[in-house]
Amino acid sequence: MYKGKKILAIIPARGGSKGLPGKNIRELRGKPLIAWSIEHAQKSQYVDDVYVSTDSKDIAEVAERFGVPVPELRPAYLARDAAPSSEFILYTLNLLKGRGREYDYFILLEPTSPLRDVEDVDKSIAMLVDHPESESIVGVAMSGTIHPAFMMTVGEDGFLKPLDHGRHDVRRQDLPKVYFFEGSVYVSSVDAYLKKKTFYHDKTLPYIVPEWKSHEVDDIVDFRIIETIMAMKEEGLLK
Repeated sequence: MYKGKKILAIIPARGGSKGLPGKNIRELRGKPLIAWSIEHAQKSQYVDDVYVSTDSKDIAEVAERFGVPVPELRPAYLARDAAPSSEFILYTLNLLKGRGREYDYFILLEPTSPLRDVEDVDKSIAMLVDHPESESIVGVAMSGTIHPAFMMTVGEDGFLKPLDHGRHDVRRQDLPKVYFFEGSVYVSSVDAYLKKKTFYHDKTLPYIVPEWKSHEVDDIVDFRIIETIMAMKEEGLLK
């Protein structure tokens, strides 16, 4: 709880990953991938309850081993590849509300973003609650490698063209800072999400993380990169 506001952490974990089968329970530096997000929620000063949403018995068993009971599996229609995340979030919020478990805010912690810290969980929650004119906050990182101004497209004539139809010879230091959505934290007031069914709208704050934290696990290459980043972090090379 933070400033009297009750807070839920939702951890989504489907069993049917195609890019890296079984990734949510794959061992990452000594613990299953999903366990990193579970521990981030458990160690938070502000999270009151943790709910794991999964369609997999294997994932449910791992979650329970790490201290999070999974009383039911996610319905199959919410676990299909094409199902938008808003569907299972709304389902979960309404399911818990029907059981008398109501919350003021919730944070979505995707297992595919294990590079977040518990401080990111607490800081993003506090930032949103401390700005009552806002309704949600999402993790973003500044694009430090490829600025949109340098991106190209191929025209119908087969020649390269600037994506924004502007000049392509500008200096990087003269360009505005741009950010991309990354997956480490998504926080929203429950009332706002039930109405808008999205984290992204005109009352969304940015929670800015360094670019190295933005890596997500989609395939084995991502997995190996994150293992390396974690090792560098433990050595004190990243902060």
